[in-house]
Amino acid sequence: MNSESKNCCECKSRCAYCLALVGAFLIVGALVMAMRCYTRTEPLNANRAGERAAALKELRAAEADALNSPAWIDQSKGLVRLPITEAMKLAEHEWQNPAAARAALIAREEKASFVPPPPPPKPSAFE
Repeated sequence: MNSESKNCCECKSRCAYCLALVGAFLIVGALVMAMRCYTRTEPLNANRAGERAAALKELRAAEADALNSPAWIDQSKGLVRLPITEAMKLAEHEWQNPAAARAALIAREEKASFVPPPPPPKPSAFE
């Protein structure tokens, strides 16, 4: 008789664990559904979708223009933006002699990133 009561207790505890597990899943499911209701975003209307499409088209046109047309980046330093094909041809031609190309590249980089030193401070009137 003692073993029957022991099996019954095990059955009750297993049933309690299963009910607790199912209850936890139901609570999490209810919280997920509540969050879906409270955080629902408004759908995009046709006007907003049109604005986004126009902005994307404008961005792509600007990117294509920047990639395929030459322009000045900084005219005072002599920096020019070249189309990709022209830049590749220029690099191929220039790098026939790697030592000279490296020296020219370093010189161009130094010229492009040069920052003039600040002017010397004015002498004090008490000196």
